[in-house]
Amino acid sequence: MKEYEMIVIGGGAAGLSAAIEAKRHGVNVLLIDSNDKAGGQLVKQTHKFFGAKMHRAGTRGFNICKELLKESEDLGVEVLLNGLVMGIYDGDTVAVDVKVSLTEHKLMMLKAKNIVISTGASENAVRFEGWTLPGVMGAGAAQTMVNYRHVLPGKKMLMIGSGNVGLIVSYQLMQAGVEIKGIVEALPKITGWQVHASKLTREGIHIYTGYTIKKAHGTDRVTGATIAKVNPDWSLVSGSEIEVDCDFICIGAGLKPLTGLAHMAGCELIYDKALGGWAPAHNYNMETTKKGIYVAGDATGLEEASTAIEEGTIAGAAIAEATGHLSAAEAEERKAGAWRRLADLRDGFHGEERLAAKNKQLAEYDRLMGVRE
Repeated sequence: MKEYEMIVIGGGAAGLSAAIEAKRHGVNVLLIDSNDKAGGQLVKQTHKFFGAKMHRAGTRGFNICKELLKESEDLGVEVLLNGLVMGIYDGDTVAVDVKVSLTEHKLMMLKAKNIVISTGASENAVRFEGWTLPGVMGAGAAQTMVNYRHVLPGKKMLMIGSGNVGLIVSYQLMQAGVEIKGIVEALPKITGWQVHASKLTREGIHIYTGYTIKKAHGTDRVTGATIAKVNPDWSLVSGSEIEVDCDFICIGAGLKPLTGLAHMAGCELIYDKALGGWAPAHNYNMETTKKGIYVAGDATGLEEASTAIEEGTIAGAAIAEATGHLSAAEAEERKAGAWRRLADLRDGFHGEERLAAKNKQLAEYDRLMGVRE
């Protein structure tokens, strides 16, 4: 069984950053990704990042992806693609189902002294009449089809949800030639950033706040939809129905951390709505309650790609220290710098709730480990 000092599960912004940071200091790293190309969500993000220059503001997501991939390649990070991690056993053994061809798979068992779980998040579903029809899909799935696979899901789209994902994907679909028939938001106001919403409303796209989807029409595919106004008790307002002419429906109703591997490995989870639901408790080093297992990115709570990069850097520096490749002082300098940048990212109106949730995560780790001692 092949052994590594560090295995990273998930090659998105967090995973790549963790691998780069550790490899830079001499750690023997393997990065595993289930796709045919590493990069995670960055590969399909055509929009420019916000924030400060140090967070790559003004750079499009797919270009940030190229930068991280080149840096990892230049450093010599070993990468295993088309590898689906099925489980973590005994705290140090990773089982990987590797896709060799369309019909052939092989099982690999690998060992690592340290494991970083950076598996990201999954999309939330919304149930309504007709929600299983072909043509109903997650907003992220539509974004992958258009920006990465270069395939249009349809010609006329209705978006459910006005968070940043729903707004950004709607704009990108519009740029690709899709007619946006409307964005539906059950809450009284949009939940995403106004800058994204304004770009859409300037193009004449209507955002139906206080509305939800009632039904998708069609027999073997989506041919339309009915939306209706929502009462304060979430019942539908009779007579408020609006018929929408669309051939596909996107659901942008939020995300939740992918915690399956962390839970399987025995990591303690905590629940916080601001994190997106259940997420692993972790310490200053991004280490979970299971020694040698770390988390980074959306797998530890929903935030932005810039945040994922910093959390990956912290985990990578901590593992470089744990494996003897980096002194305590050098590691602390690397980690403290990343934590300062994280504080900047979580500053302001949009970051207050996330900052409180992250502080709770750190405190919960201390409580849990204190009980065990």
